[in-house]
Amino acid sequence: MSRYLFVTGKLAGPFLQKTLEGMGRGLKYECAVLPISVAALMDARFVAKHLTSAMGCDKVMIPGLCSADPGIIEDKLGVEVICGPRCLKDIPGYFGKARALEGYGAHKVRIFAEIVDAYRLGMEAIMERASYYRANGADVIDLGCPVEGGFPNIDRVVKALKSDGYLVSVDSFSKEDILKADEAHVDFLLSVNSRNMEVVPRLHCKVVVVPDFEQGLESLERNISQLEAWGVPYIIDPVLRPIGFGFTESIGEFITTRRNHPKAEMLLGSGNLTELTDADTTGMSAVMAGVVTELEIDYVLTTEVISWARGAVREFDVARRLMHYACHHRILPKHLDDGLITIKDPPFEAFSEEELRGMQEKVRDRNYRIFIDRDSVYVFNNKIFIRDNDVQSIFNHLNIRNAAEAFYLGRELQKASLALKLGKKYEQEEDLRWGYLSE
Repeated sequence: MSRYLFVTGKLAGPFLQKTLEGMGRGLKYECAVLPISVAALMDARFVAKHLTSAMGCDKVMIPGLCSADPGIIEDKLGVEVICGPRCLKDIPGYFGKARALEGYGAHKVRIFAEIVDAYRLGMEAIMERASYYRANGADVIDLGCPVEGGFPNIDRVVKALKSDGYLVSVDSFSKEDILKADEAHVDFLLSVNSRNMEVVPRLHCKVVVVPDFEQGLESLERNISQLEAWGVPYIIDPVLRPIGFGFTESIGEFITTRRNHPKAEMLLGSGNLTELTDADTTGMSAVMAGVVTELEIDYVLTTEVISWARGAVREFDVARRLMHYACHHRILPKHLDDGLITIKDPPFEAFSEEELRGMQEKVRDRNYRIFIDRDSVYVFNNKIFIRDNDVQSIFNHLNIRNAAEAFYLGRELQKASLALKLGKKYEQEEDLRWGYLSE
């Protein structure tokens, strides 16, 4: 096992040592405390100047906020230099995540992203929306059509998308719109049942077959049998219903359909869940991606209409990779990819009040340090130490000298307050973490 040399400053030195001791005997290490109070103010040139040797270690870890090129230190010491976490409390987690996830990112599920009411949009708006969806992981662009038909220039829209490299589907029961889209070489038709089955023999695209309206799996099986008799390629969608309107039963119908058709391609539309439930969509996308992966469903249809569903395409792109890896390796989808933990945060350690008071004893300047734990915001310098969960009260007790300082402290205190409320990690002068939204 490699022996590490951890580099820090005078203020953090005792706390680094305590953190490393708490990791047990598995980690071999030395510590180097350089002549600077705040480790974050070091740059690589400063480290190279004051660190005279690697002390028999194989790797050197410098603070994550240390600026400039670590190669400067490597050239002097002749060992590998690593930028560690920004906060020393994250060092145990860093070593816990050091393993590489070979093959992570692979997936089998393809995402249909629907441009809802595409027929109401101009060509420029449709192309812009399609580009947004593709950048967020969509594999197929679905054009939402009017219920009774009448999508002006649907053939021209399909051709424009196809010429730009998109796979395209149309969501319509209108015979006229369907035929015009098929002539423009659309790739998929959503959806067919007994209502529009007569148009299917004339098509060249793959169709998504659904149950007849207000009917169940028996009608779906009849429609599948008709397509098979014609030799038409199809994808099965038993249709996911909203919560309170048969959601749980419809999950069972997906399971039954997969058992009855173990080799058939299937599609699940998640919009009846994400668009029709007052809840953030990240968790719903993760759960449904797990269902889709376990049932080996091939396609998911997503939408981003209502405000809280914004980002649903990207969320499912993250989720399908997470669930594919977890199910393929027979492990829990935990501690693999924290991109879907957006509102709250992955596990982290905070400094205790005792540790912060010990830190304050070594502070010699009037600059304010801001920290939080699970209950309070802490602000201190060489003169004062404040613990409170009301940032306005904290602000009122600070000796503010000018507008710039007031702006800075107001911004940081509000950020700390938000982190405290949401259970997020706060680091002074750093952005809060928002999962995949921070990318």
